[in-house]
Amino acid sequence: QARLVESGGGLVQAGGSLRLSCVDLGRTFNIYAMGWFRQAPGKERDIVAAINYGGDSTYYADSVKGRFTISRDNAKNTVDLQMNSLKPEDTAVYYCASAPAGTIRTAARDYNYWGQGTQVTVSS
Repeated sequence: QARLVESGGGLVQAGGSLRLSCVDLGRTFNIYAMGWFRQAPGKERDIVAAINYGGDSTYYADSVKGRFTISRDNAKNTVDLQMNSLKPEDTAVYYCASAPAGTIRTAARDYNYWGQGTQVTVSS
């Protein structure tokens, strides 16, 4: 089974950048789609970005298009989220997730493995 470990969260000023990384220490990585989600206090866990098994197809939430980039390195079992031009409304706990298939999924219920989450705080 997958074991996902995130890193790279922290505190940054508005307009700054952060790079989140997630490594899968468990199952075969390169046949499963991956996603990044976020959850702010009192809100639902929402999709931020997703990438298919091969890395040649991506999805972004409208709120992050043009600012965030998802990428994966199947040789290293990692998926990264580069976040630029951060805004206070990007503040949330960010989760890496693995899907049970190779095609992109956008709903949290369609992912079966989750990391522990990493806090991203953007100050104004």
